[in-house]
Amino acid sequence: MWNPGFPHLEAQPALLRGYHRSFCVRSIRYRGTPDCPGLVLGLDRGGACRGRAFRVAAENAEDVLAYLEDREMLHRVYERRSVPLTLPDRRITAEAFVVDRSHRNYCGGLPQDQLVDLILQGEGIKGPCIDYLLNTVAHLDDMGIGDCPLHRLRDAVKARLETAPRQAAQA
Repeated sequence: MWNPGFPHLEAQPALLRGYHRSFCVRSIRYRGTPDCPGLVLGLDRGGACRGRAFRVAAENAEDVLAYLEDREMLHRVYERRSVPLTLPDRRITAEAFVVDRSHRNYCGGLPQDQLVDLILQGEGIKGPCIDYLLNTVAHLDDMGIGDCPLHRLRDAVKARLETAPRQAAQA
């Protein structure tokens, strides 16, 4: 959402019903390792998700989809689906990658303390998991999407970081 990685003509606010944005995928490459997994976001079933829809030029569509397939389908934790989106002025059908709940890296429903642990420990080839969380929340703020579960998760991660030095000093 904040770093699409492909050329696009336009990005519009969009609403996806039936899925919500969630840190529900263990990352063993991009934001973690097999020995020290992190978390990445997935579109998990239920609820609704506000975000962005990207329009690409017809001549780039095949290349963009191939790029997204390579990036998102590395471990097969996502499934590509055609989904209905609501844009400010119309409804469209778009391609999205939704989480496969049967995949071994799916971890939806973890308690917040475990999410915080995984976010603080995870670092992979794309950098620390905490950066991914903070960048995502900052982008949501820029889009006017506030007070969502990711904001509360960010606050819990920051609170843990603030208490960690005090706990270490007392040990």
